[in-house]
Amino acid sequence: EISACLVGSEMCIRDRSLSSYLSFLIYFLFYIFVTYELIKNVWGAKLIDSNVILGLISGYISLGFIGYFILLSVNLGYPNSFEGLNMVEIGKESYSDGLMYFSYITLLTIGYGDISPISQVAQKATIFVGLIGQFYMVIITAITVGKYLNQVSNTKE
Repeated sequence: EISACLVGSEMCIRDRSLSSYLSFLIYFLFYIFVTYELIKNVWGAKLIDSNVILGLISGYISLGFIGYFILLSVNLGYPNSFEGLNMVEIGKESYSDGLMYFSYITLLTIGYGDISPISQVAQKATIFVGLIGQFYMVIITAITVGKYLNQVSNTKE
């Protein structure tokens, strides 16, 4: 449904940059909604089973997409905010093929150093993405593991 809306909007809107920004906004809002729902379902789960574990993994993957959209919006608003990106020209806009990679490397707090935020806005956004990854791992994953351990100990008794 979302893809059909995006294709339809691109056909109706003559200005490609407006169409690409609209697509960007729709995808960004979609991933925020999906991530919120995944986290809410994992948080509220009473019984930890394979679906909850898959939801936990999917939530983390979705956070990487949200990080990508945050970093992409920074780079669109403040061009050349990141050093080490390979830029791809599409029409009048430049998009990075490395921001997705950088989002996950930051979310995982690996930090290879091949891509670096050089503007203050990019540095703050990178810190935010890294903190989101840590909060998710520490809070959501720890709560899920704690629920699982309680579940296992209750079944043994």
